[in-house]
Amino acid sequence: MRPSLRASALAGACLLLAACNVSTGHHAPGTDHGVATAPPAYDTYGAPKGPTIEITITGGRATPAPGRVEVVKGHAVRLVVTSDTADELHVHGFDLTRALEPGTPATVDFIADRTGLFEVETHDSGLVLTQLAVR
Repeated sequence: MRPSLRASALAGACLLLAACNVSTGHHAPGTDHGVATAPPAYDTYGAPKGPTIEITITGGRATPAPGRVEVVKGHAVRLVVTSDTADELHVHGFDLTRALEPGTPATVDFIADRTGLFEVETHDSGLVLTQLAVR
């Protein structure tokens, strides 16, 4: 086979393999086991992106209702909280706080680098917004 033809065949094979996105056997929750999944996206720190949790506080109530969010240890987490009153957001266990100004989203980005169950709350009103279950 001529060198240029061999190089073209090799490039074509590489493109075909890339297009197939061969699965490594790890599947995202809720996906069919026979379907290949894309690798996770990464944040600016190089950590795999985990959940983005958006919470709105109106009239002293959180939407969505407080619950538990599963997080993989080592993944990046983004919290976006918008409140109708001034308060302070606090992520327990990671000792992260952000001022909440009425109508302005407050964003907290961090790496879930320890395991456990951690509450996210407002300090002044004592409202529990969610729990992070890091495993």
